[in-house]
Amino acid sequence: MNAAASSPDDLDPPRPAEGYAGDVTPELACRWWQSGQAVLVDIRTDAERDWVGYIPGAIAIEWKHWPGMQVRADFDEQLRAQVPAGSRIVMLCRSGVRSVASSRRAAELGYQAYNILEGFQGDPDEQGHRDTRGGWRRRGLPWRQG
Repeated sequence: MNAAASSPDDLDPPRPAEGYAGDVTPELACRWWQSGQAVLVDIRTDAERDWVGYIPGAIAIEWKHWPGMQVRADFDEQLRAQVPAGSRIVMLCRSGVRSVASSRRAAELGYQAYNILEGFQGDPDEQGHRDTRGGWRRRGLPWRQG
């Protein structure tokens, strides 16, 4: 394939995963979302979005609720109410861990669900600080504070 015929997605393809459609980089997820090829679902807690930042235009559906961090009983209902059946979804959490579980659940419900690698804040550094190693926010993708 020549350079003129390739797309950014060819250089940044989804990675295979078990139980859901795959893992994608924050950049690929953002391209899909902004072009209308996917729905962005932010599964972080309301507190995380309020205190750390949110993505304007993303659908906010908590996977787990603070402080007990139990899976929300109405997650399936909320997802079905806000995202058309069979849609491609990119799931975002803080670090890309909870979004794996929510992607598996969404796949069970019939969605083409992808986990966003690194999440919103990325992995902690040597001092235990986030926002220094990867993540949606560090990569300069759209977000807002409080």
